[in-house]
Formats: sequence, structure tokens, C-alpha cells
Amino acid sequence: MSLENYRVETLGDFVGRELGVSDWVVVDQERIDAFAACTGDRQWIHVDVERAKRESPFGGTIAHGYLTLSLLASLAMEIGIVPKDASAGLNYGLDKVRFMTPVKAGARVRNRVTLESAENKGGGRVLVKTTNTLEIEGEDKPALVAQTLAMLIA
Repeated sequence: MSLENYRVETLGDFVGRELGVSDWVVVDQERIDAFAACTGDRQWIHVDVERAKRESPFGGTIAHGYLTLSLLASLAMEIGIVPKDASAGLNYGLDKVRFMTPVKAGARVRNRVTLESAENKGGGRVLVKTTNTLEIEGEDKPALVAQTLAMLIA
């Protein structure tokens, strides 16, 4: 991202503005299987392709909700939500998450980020809240909408 004058000291000027949109990323079966192996969540609707084709209301496997949520951090970093003059940006938490539409295996998603607030915490720290909308290519509704918190350190 190359928002002009986007720095730690000018974050307040960007509150209420869209910071950017990431590139598309494919959520393929390999990624879903790797997430299942990592987390131990091997529910058939995620990993059993043949059964999901037969029994799932979605016509195939879908990504874990938490897999789609986990994509937000890297896609937000791609956009450049951490200003270049910050020494670090740390995950601080979530205020609200809503899973809206399942992500089918093979779908492409991207993150649209809006800066909601930037609160100076002193000592060179700024707590930022962003709204992240994970869009699914070709779908009217997003996969999820999440308000995330990050602590920026100048």
C-alpha cells in the first residue's frame, strides 16, 4: 500500500477511510487440509471431498471459519496497515467477528480494510482498530467481517 503520508503520527487522519484491498488468494483443498492437520479439526465438511460432494449443502468441501479468519493478518500486512515508520505491529485481539458465507474449496478471497480508530496509548504505542471484510470472488456476501485490534509501536 502506498497511502501518502500514512505514518504513526498521522493515523488519526485516516480514521474512517479504506486503507486498501489485498490481492486475491486461493483457498484450495490443500490449504484446508493443512489447516485441518495443524488444528486437529478434521470435520468431514472440510476434508472429505467425496462425502461433501454427496451430502454437503454447499456441493463440496468448505474452509474452516477460523482458517478464513487466520488469513486476515497476512492480507492486512500485504495492504500495509502497519505504517513504514512503526517498528512493530502486534495482534492485540478481536472486537467482533461474524462468519457470513462459507468459503468453498477453490474459491478466491481478498481482504478489504478500513481504519476505524487509532488510540494513542503513550510510550510510542498506538492501538488501532480495523474492520476487515473478507470478500469471496463472485459472491454477493463476504466470508466474514471482523474488527481486529493491533498495537503499533513507533
